Amino acid sequence: MTDATAEPVHRTDPHDGKVHEKLNWLRAAVLGANDGIISVAALVVGVAAATTDLGAILVAGVASVLAGAISMGLGEYVSVSSQRDTEHALIAKEQAELATMPEQELAELAAIYRGKGLSPETAETVAKELTEHDALAAHLEAELHISETDVVNPWHAAWASAASFLVGAILPMLAILLPPPEWRIATTFVAVIVALAITGWLSAWIGGAPRTRAVGRVVIGGALALAVTWVIGGLLGGAL
Repeated sequence: MTDATAEPVHRTDPHDGKVHEKLNWLRAAVLGANDGIISVAALVVGVAAATTDLGAILVAGVASVLAGAISMGLGEYVSVSSQRDTEHALIAKEQAELATMPEQELAELAAIYRGKGLSPETAETVAKELTEHDALAAHLEAELHISETDVVNPWHAAWASAASFLVGAILPMLAILLPPPEWRIATTFVAVIVALAITGWLSAWIGGAPRTRAVGRVVIGGALALAVTWVIGGLLGGAL
């Protein structure tokens, strides 16, 4: 009996050679937009709770946008660069092993296919044919599940993260700057909750996770962040 309430799971074709790179780029873009929405909104709501001075809100918002975009881009570049360095090191190690002990590597490849359920004879044949065709590619795929031609690109992730942070930050900036003072905070709250619901849904769709749970997490977290900075801003503003 199937669960009628179960949400459809998005699956990506594993045979697409560029899937890993695309998912890495999309993940960075969605997370960057999400961070841009929450961090900038939380800051400008806190400032708006403390003062109605539009200049102060604008300066704080712009500083938050620029600092956040730089931080997101740099952080993503460092993170993905570390992953890329690890992949390059694994590829170099496999190349060295194939050059210095090809027989052991052939036996290892055959053992991998035996472990997947092939008969010893078939596993041996598959290992030999794959080795003759492209030994390095065969071992990278079977042992490490990576490809020599599909190593992650840190620049793609960095630019995607920084640019998407900027795009995400536009919404709370407009929501806090355009309305009259009495509507600024309420308008920002509503705009941010709607935007977070969209980015939460996109994150779940990209990762193939349940949508409702992902949307709930990001919306509740974002609302809490705004509420905390609003309360703190109001307290500090009243004390000044």
